[in-house]
Amino acid sequence: MASLAGKTALVTGAMGGIGQAIVARLQADGATVVAADLSTAGTKADHGIDGDLTDTAFADGLPARVQALTGRLDILCNNAGIIARGKITEATDEDLRRSLAVNVEAPFRMCRATIPIMAAQESGGSIVNTASCWGLQPGPNHPIYVMTKAALASLTQCLGRDHAGDGVRVNAVCPNEVDTAMLRTGFEIRGLDAEAGIDALNQSVPLGRIAQPEDIADVVGFLCSSDARYVVGALLEVNGGKPVA
Repeated sequence: MASLAGKTALVTGAMGGIGQAIVARLQADGATVVAADLSTAGTKADHGIDGDLTDTAFADGLPARVQALTGRLDILCNNAGIIARGKITEATDEDLRRSLAVNVEAPFRMCRATIPIMAAQESGGSIVNTASCWGLQPGPNHPIYVMTKAALASLTQCLGRDHAGDGVRVNAVCPNEVDTAMLRTGFEIRGLDAEAGIDALNQSVPLGRIAQPEDIADVVGFLCSSDARYVVGALLEVNGGKPVA
């Protein structure tokens, strides 16, 4: 894998399972990593910035804060995300508002603020959005989540095309199920045993198991690196061979 030495990366949702794995992967590849989350206490990133991405002023200003802190911004990983479960008839206005704010508006604002910074650098930059297989092929009973991840996937393709000429590559990683606290909490909310649920999901994957956070982080690391220098606007499914059911 190409080295990221001398590069600065900003990772949102950095304290979640996938976020922590992305931080570790980018650091292992040599990048200076700035973690952003509601609380970054205990982060292993080089720097932590606390804040709420639904605060538009925070989201708009975060890329410039990273540039001021480290002198540059080469990589943005829009990894923060939430999931609203259930049919549309069970959804609340707050489910819709918050999902749009975190999954769509925050990445929009972050990209809008980041692209000029990267375009002004001789080396350009790389943006990797964490979308979802469910945003490419809808699954059942998650209309808000599916809709927001589809919007993020579409944004990725648009920006990839629009800003490749600026030296800014925009791509997305699209996982299926990943063994994270978010997934396990989903089982618990429904009164199910998380371990039993994970075991059942493992049997549904052709590769034999659902993803671990590192499986996703390794693909993010590739997309951030010069090894992916000709990859633009890609929606890269990382699903172990399992289609959305």
